[in-house]
Amino acid sequence: MKPVDATGGGATTMSEDEKKTKQSKKVKTNGTVGLFDPMTLRGVTVRNRIWLPPMDTYSALAQDGLPTPFHYQHYVSRAMGGFGMIIVEATAVAPEGRISPCDLGLWADEQMDAWRWIVADTKAAGATMAVQLNHAGRKASTGCFSIGFEHESVPEEQGGWKTVGPSANAFGSLTKPRALTVAEIHAIVDQFRDAAWRAYDIGFDAVEIHAAHGYLLSQFLDPLINEREDEYGGSFENRIRMLVEVVDAVRSVVPDTMPVLVRVSATDWAAGGWDLDQTVDLAKVLKEHGVDLVDVSTGGMIPGVTIPVKPGYQVPFAEQVRSRAGIPTTAVGLITKPKQAKKILKSGAADAIEIGRVALRDPNWPLRAAAKLDIPTENAPYQPQYVRGAY
Repeated sequence: MKPVDATGGGATTMSEDEKKTKQSKKVKTNGTVGLFDPMTLRGVTVRNRIWLPPMDTYSALAQDGLPTPFHYQHYVSRAMGGFGMIIVEATAVAPEGRISPCDLGLWADEQMDAWRWIVADTKAAGATMAVQLNHAGRKASTGCFSIGFEHESVPEEQGGWKTVGPSANAFGSLTKPRALTVAEIHAIVDQFRDAAWRAYDIGFDAVEIHAAHGYLLSQFLDPLINEREDEYGGSFENRIRMLVEVVDAVRSVVPDTMPVLVRVSATDWAAGGWDLDQTVDLAKVLKEHGVDLVDVSTGGMIPGVTIPVKPGYQVPFAEQVRSRAGIPTTAVGLITKPKQAKKILKSGAADAIEIGRVALRDPNWPLRAAAKLDIPTENAPYQPQYVRGAY
């Protein structure tokens, strides 16, 4: 190889992160940028600003990490439905890094050919293809719809495995992980590097590094999780070290023309934990290390917290990272209506909009949005075979 949430119920007072997002500086707007305007990151131009975020389908049912005809139709249909960038769901860099036994993977060269037809045909339908690389850490080896044990650790006799993390503390009721050694941390960095090289060789246009939602890289970031006393724990600089090393490793094996994205949880919604200010500081560092865009989400790091879920509730965090760190961002989180998405983009809160759960039930959301926003059919992302059926 080349070198290469638990959400709680009840009311709560406004958190410090919420106050900061409401006290934001005036953000430079995107002016006349619209949902269907192209966006260029390095050498890649995405056809529009409506992106499909990574959403786990837990459908590698043979438990070998290989994508199947289900994944083909899932992603190709959304490319035909008009999405600009499609970010493939969490794809493990190691077998023990899977969230569930049915996660996708890119930990072996033997897995590469199973991806090629999906990537090629999705790109042929006009979408830009990215893959989210992940190690689940202490949240690995959990159940899913096809094997049971949902929201629980899968017993080893049922196909589960021992988990690892920065420290030996568990996520809620999941099995307690083992703390990684420094040598093991370095090995996982190499696994991200190797998986990124495979993604490039397969034909993916971009790589996203998953450092959100309580998976391994975000476990290192969070002071409520990371209890290490070595160079990977304690200070902010130490806690971000593994993620920065992963970014550098990925950058070392993909061309300068290939965008690298990082997904973050901008807050863990817990007092004394990971917060917006640390996220902004992290984004500045990531930008210096060649990251092109920060995919801004929140939560998933600490169990049992109260999250004020409502339409667009995560957008202010994307706005703050974008304005204060000077890096492009995406916004996600109960964005379901075309005019809502258009308003967020025009305000300058983000550079692209991710349409998540609604896209599970409507793979043609971008085409419907074009009609709602009076975009002429010839300017909407229709496949030529389907123009006669335009909304």
